[in-house]
Amino acid sequence: MRYALLAAIAVISFANHGLAEDAAERLQKSPRHHEWVDLKTKDGDPVKCWVVYPEVSEKATVVLVIHENRGLNDWARSVADQVAEAGYIAIAPDMLTGMGPDGGATDSFASEDDARNAIYALKQDKVTAMLDAAYEYGKDLDSANGKVAVSGFCWGGGQSFAYAGANPNLAASFVFYGTAPQDDAVLKAIQCPVYGFYGGNDFRITGQVPRVSEKMKELGKTYEPETYVNAGHGFLRAGEMADADEANKKGREEAWARWKKLLGGL
Repeated sequence: MRYALLAAIAVISFANHGLAEDAAERLQKSPRHHEWVDLKTKDGDPVKCWVVYPEVSEKATVVLVIHENRGLNDWARSVADQVAEAGYIAIAPDMLTGMGPDGGATDSFASEDDARNAIYALKQDKVTAMLDAAYEYGKDLDSANGKVAVSGFCWGGGQSFAYAGANPNLAASFVFYGTAPQDDAVLKAIQCPVYGFYGGNDFRITGQVPRVSEKMKELGKTYEPETYVNAGHGFLRAGEMADADEANKKGREEAWARWKKLLGGL
């Protein structure tokens, strides 16, 4: 029994390590320009951002990339790189900036559990202020065309939905398996189209979709959810793991294709 348990732990550790290694390897091999940028909110709080530029011949749309509740890890940064690969300027703010030990960010936490605890301690007004700082920076870049969209995953997906209600100037909001705002006033304030990406086996999140769809329709808002059959929560990440099941793989592929098509229409 002891050896079986150790073997199981080894498999899980290897799988997690493999994902991190693949993301880190992608970043190492990427031909695109990456840089860290230190911003400040209007209140003077720091916001550390990972910025990736596309290799294009004209000005590009900016996409804010909001990480999961794990923080701005290698996987989240690799998503930003993939967004840039598709032709867009990706800005991924580290929402844990200043929240870690000695005022550090995601990389200063000892574990993912510690990072999660810090994420859920964030106040909504601070999250909005940090996203505002990234938005203002992005729209004013010389290489940007003035259009800024927001995207997010898991916790970040919920924040991308909420930020659509906080910033009337967004071009679009892309919500990957994130919760919808509970306050109808936030939904009422949304001015941009909201596109949802949900896993069929993620009822905790997907179960909200009919109510949200009805309310957004009632308010005259554009909300287009898509549910990927048998995909689970976090399928965009899980679908690129070496041992990913077919549903998560397919969900990831279809979601990326849809996301890129929607971005191309902005």
